[in-house]
Amino acid sequence: MASRLLKTGTHEAQNELELSMRQAFEELEPKLRPPFPLAIPNPQEYSQLNRALLYGVLTEPHLAKTHIKHLHAFVTDGYEFFVGLILRIVDELYAKLVDPVRVQLISAVKEMVDVLGVGCDRLFVSLLRQIVGGDSSDGNLWLCFELVGLFLSKFGCLIDEKPLVLTSALYVYLRLLADHCRVSGNPKVEFLKQLEIEFCVKMIRENFSSCMKIGRDLIRLLQDLFHVPDFRALWRDLVLSPGEFNAAGFSDISQLYCIRTSSRYFLLRITPEMEIQLRFLLSHVKFGDQKRYQVWFAKKFLFGPERETLVSDIVRFICCAHHPSNEIIHSKIVPRWAAIGWLMSTCGKNYVTASVKLALFYDWLFFDERVDNIMSIEPAMLLMVCSMPKYMGITRSLLDFLLLLVDNYDVDRKDIIIKGISSAFGALVRKGVVQSLDV
Repeated sequence: MASRLLKTGTHEAQNELELSMRQAFEELEPKLRPPFPLAIPNPQEYSQLNRALLYGVLTEPHLAKTHIKHLHAFVTDGYEFFVGLILRIVDELYAKLVDPVRVQLISAVKEMVDVLGVGCDRLFVSLLRQIVGGDSSDGNLWLCFELVGLFLSKFGCLIDEKPLVLTSALYVYLRLLADHCRVSGNPKVEFLKQLEIEFCVKMIRENFSSCMKIGRDLIRLLQDLFHVPDFRALWRDLVLSPGEFNAAGFSDISQLYCIRTSSRYFLLRITPEMEIQLRFLLSHVKFGDQKRYQVWFAKKFLFGPERETLVSDIVRFICCAHHPSNEIIHSKIVPRWAAIGWLMSTCGKNYVTASVKLALFYDWLFFDERVDNIMSIEPAMLLMVCSMPKYMGITRSLLDFLLLLVDNYDVDRKDIIIKGISSAFGALVRKGVVQSLDV
């Protein structure tokens, strides 16, 4: 039977999740029309009814409101099972969903926000991860538009109940704005940009205490948007009038420098499929055998000039969110520094290369052994050391960039950066990442 949810090939096996939902729908279809049965379902019946109703919502738009009313009438678990089903569809099937089903999926998500269904915060995070950086296709822009519209319309509710959802959304949309501001002549992008700016400025102006939890990478992302008038005004207040933000204890941006950004934020800019492929490369592929995997990855995820901007996100992920075990570090598996060296070689534009280098060195600038992890700064050091003598140009380029950061990144707080980089070099030697700095 042809799938009503997915774009599938002729010889592609039927998806088990879709099959379970369709079978539940076919079995219970007579009971999904008013008047609804009054009997309380047992646990097995409850699960089947949830599957059937979600399938109905996704495939019968004209009856979606009826199915949702039915769900409200018998739900006993705070919508946890229903939300869990949507979460699985997003994580496992989103890329294959046909467009009308995607529309219905977002509609179902909005219903779950209205009732604050258990797990809707995880659902938002999963949807944010489906937004692909450097992709101006209609489907990707549509998802950006739908989610930012949802965050704006439910702002008050979410900031009270799920503030972490909004800080995650802020991280994503600040990053997307840097890409969208480079696109010209596209009316869809122009309209989307205005909504993204409205959301980000509102979040920072009204809830800076929550935004501070992002940590130092909030500053890195804001710097990419200095040319946007709304963000230039934000910068002026951050530097000159920090009291404008009504954040208890906040008096200087150096306080953000001291807060390490959680790895969960870096995962937001890597799709689940990218994450699987990168972790496979860095956990199972032998050094020397990686070329065909790299070629496949580049064709799949980095093909096209706009996609270059993804590389800085991938580098932050590799440095801060993928920390291999000692067993892998001492094996013949592709080391992280080699993967980053390859990724840097794919960058053709100067501003992209600079962004990637900053992503690589960012934790060096504020390194504090009490809060930072040596594994976050290890790849940059090993890339410089292991590139000599064969690729001396890479070592020289990276070291020059690091020294430029010392002098130019934040002139008014240069002492903090000197201390951070000195601490990073000292920790790398002390922990044995390199034997000495003689090299």
